[in-house]
Amino acid sequence: MSPMAQPGPLQELLPSDPSSIAGYRLLGRLGAGGMGVVYLGRTESGELAAVKVTLADQADQPDFRARFRREVEAARRVVSPWAVPVTGADPDAPEPWMATAFVPGPSVGEAVRAHGPLPERSVRILGGAVARALAAVHAAGLVHRDVKPGNVLLAVDGPRLIDFGIARTSGETALTATDMVVGTPGFLAPEQAEARTDAIGPPADVFALGCLLAYATTGRPPFGAGAVDALMYRTVHDEPDLAGVPEDLLPLLAACLAKDPADRPIAEEIADRLTEDTPGTAADWLPAPVVTTIAERSAAMLTLPDIDPTAPGTDPDAPAKPSRRGFLLLGAGAAVLAAGGGAFALLDRRDDTGADGKHPAPKPRNTWAIGVLADLSGPAREIGRAQERGARLAVERFNALHKGKPFTLELKVSDDRGQSAGALAAARRLTTDPSVLAVLGPTSDDTGIAALPAFEEAGVPLLTTSAGYNLFTLRGDGGGAPNTTVLRAIPQHFMAGVYLAWSATLLPQIRRPGVLQERTDDQYGWQYTSGARFGFKQAGITPHFRVIPGRTTDYRRIIGEMIDAGIDAYIHNGVRSTAVLAARALKQLGFTGPRFAGQHVFGPEFLKEAGSDAEGWFVCAPVIDPVQRAADPKQKPADRKLTQELLDAHRKRYGTTPAFYTGESFDVVNMVTSWLATSAAKGPLTRKGLWEALRKQKYTGAMGGYQFRDNGELIGVGTFLYGVQKGAYKYFGPAPAEPKKKA
Repeated sequence: MSPMAQPGPLQELLPSDPSSIAGYRLLGRLGAGGMGVVYLGRTESGELAAVKVTLADQADQPDFRARFRREVEAARRVVSPWAVPVTGADPDAPEPWMATAFVPGPSVGEAVRAHGPLPERSVRILGGAVARALAAVHAAGLVHRDVKPGNVLLAVDGPRLIDFGIARTSGETALTATDMVVGTPGFLAPEQAEARTDAIGPPADVFALGCLLAYATTGRPPFGAGAVDALMYRTVHDEPDLAGVPEDLLPLLAACLAKDPADRPIAEEIADRLTEDTPGTAADWLPAPVVTTIAERSAAMLTLPDIDPTAPGTDPDAPAKPSRRGFLLLGAGAAVLAAGGGAFALLDRRDDTGADGKHPAPKPRNTWAIGVLADLSGPAREIGRAQERGARLAVERFNALHKGKPFTLELKVSDDRGQSAGALAAARRLTTDPSVLAVLGPTSDDTGIAALPAFEEAGVPLLTTSAGYNLFTLRGDGGGAPNTTVLRAIPQHFMAGVYLAWSATLLPQIRRPGVLQERTDDQYGWQYTSGARFGFKQAGITPHFRVIPGRTTDYRRIIGEMIDAGIDAYIHNGVRSTAVLAARALKQLGFTGPRFAGQHVFGPEFLKEAGSDAEGWFVCAPVIDPVQRAADPKQKPADRKLTQELLDAHRKRYGTTPAFYTGESFDVVNMVTSWLATSAAKGPLTRKGLWEALRKQKYTGAMGGYQFRDNGELIGVGTFLYGVQKGAYKYFGPAPAEPKKKA
C-alpha cells in the first residue's frame, strides 16, 4: 500500500473505522491494503490530509516501527514545494500513523491512461519540478527509489512527488535484504533490477525520472510492459524505446537512461536543462482534459460533510449545520472549475426515497441499458464492430420478446478507438450513466486494463469475449482484492497457449516444436509462451524456444536458425503482422512442418495479408463461425434454433452473415438480459450483486455454453481449432482438453 498515494474515489468509512485520529476528522477511505488504510482526514481548521494508518498486527512485527519511523523521518527531511509535505505523524502510537497534505489531482499515470501523452511543454515543467524535488531528496542524503507515474500527482500549481516509503539514505543496506529488488519494474534503474544495493544512489532516481518522462511524452514505458522478469532483463540489457519523444528532449532522456550510473546527469542539471518556467495555473501547463479532471475532483470535495461539533457536551456523530467554511469551499471550487474552462452545475443530491414522508417515492425505471465498450475505429475495429452488432441484436431480441415489459432495453456504445490513452474516459461514459447495468467489452487487453478502474469504481459488471490478459480476473496478489467485476467468456491467454500446445500434440510427427515469442504485444506473447511451455511439458515434449524484439523484421534469418536447431513444427506467439513475416520466411525456406498460431493471428486479415503463404497454418481462436455452428449435427435443436435466429436477424439487419465474435457477444448479452427479465419480476433492478448473480449462471446460447468460476474465469476449454485451406478457415472443432502424450 502506498503510504501517501491518494487513489480512486472516496469510499465510505466502515463500521470498524475510527471517526478521528489525533485531531483529524476522518471523512472516508482513499485506499486499503495488507499493511493498513489511507483515510481522507480534515483538521479543525478545514485542511484536508491523506492519513495513513498501519494495522496493529503489522506494528507488532519486528523492525516495523523502525522502518515506519525512518519513512516519516525521510519524508520530513525533504523540503521542496514539489514534494507533498508531512503534516503530522506518530510512529509510536498503537497503530502508527502519518498524515500528508491531500492533493485532489490525478497521478501522471492516471492522466496519461485517461487522456493520452502530455504535450512537450507540460513534460518539461513536470520534469523540471520533479527534478527539483529529487534534488531536495538527494540534498537530504536520501534516495527515493520509487519514482514512477503513480507517485507524481498533478495539481493546479504544479506536480507533487509522493511516497517515501522505500526511501533510504544513500548507500544504506541495513533494512534491505540481499538480492531483494526494491522499486517498480519498468521504472527502476539497472542497478536496482540486479539488486546491487551498494550501487543504488541518486543516479537511480535520475534513471527512474527518465522512464517517467518517456512515459509521460509517449504514453508507454521505455522498456515495455508485461512479465516482471522480462522487464528486468530489458532494463539491464536492452536500449530504451524512445520513439515519439520530441527531438529537443531526446538527448536529455537518453542521458538519464544510461546504463552506467556515472553517465547520468544529476537532478539539478536536469531541472536547468528542462525549463526555467514554473507553472502559474493549471491552464498554463496542463492540457484541458487533465484540468477538467482536477476540477471535477476538487468539486467533489464540496460534497464532503462539514466539520462535526466537538465542543464539550455535543454529540460528535450529530450532523453539522452549514458553516461559513462551506461557502469558502464553494468559492475555491468555482475558481478551479474556471481554470479548467468548464461549466458545472451544482445538483440537488437529496435522496427522493419517500422514506421521510416528504418526498414522493421514485417511479420504477422503465428503460435500462446494456453498454458496449469496443474498438470501433482503431486497429481491432473488425472485432469491435462484430461485438457491437452481436450486442445490438441481443437487445433487439429482448425488446421484441418482451415488448416493454418489464422494461425496455437500450444499447449504449462507447468507442475506445483501440487506444489505452482515453480508454478510461470512454469507459466512464458508460459507467457514470445510471441506466447502464452491465457492459460488453473490451475488444483488446490494453484498453481493458486501462478502463478497468471505471468498472471497479462504479460496480458495473464487464463481460468480455475477446480480452484474454490474465490480470482481468487474477488481480488478487495476497493483499489485493479478488475480481468481482469481470466475467471472461474466453480462456485467459495462458490457458489458450496450453490448448494451442495440446492441439499441436494431435499431430504424431511433432517431437521438437519451435516456439517463437515476439514482443510486439509482450503480455500476450509471454502468456501464450508460458502456456505452451506448460502444455508441451504435460505431453512430454521439449520445445526449442526463441524470444525476439517486437520490431524485428528479419524473420528469414531467425527462423533459419530455428530450422537449423532441428525444429519439426513452428509455433508463433505474436501478433498478426509478424505472423505474416514468419509465414513468408517459412515458405521461402521450404519448411514443410505444421505451423500454429493463436488468437491475435486469427481472422480474415491474416488470410488477406499472408495470401498463399498462410496455406497449411493451424490457428486456435476463442470463437466459432455461426454458419458452421448452425451446421453442427451435435447441437441441440433448441440451440440450433437460436443460432439460426441469430443468422436470420443479422442478414435482415446488416445484409451479411455474422463475422467472428458476433455470436459470442450475442450470447453474453442474451445471458445478461435473460437474468434481468427474471430478476425484474422479483424487485427493482440494481447493479449491486449483479456480477455475482451473472457469475452463477449456467447459460447455453447460440454458440455454446457459458459457466464461470468463482473468480470470473470461463469453465471449459473455450478454444477452437481451424486450418487454412484454399484461402479460408476450415473448422476442426474444439481444442483438446488434455495433451496427447508422446511415447
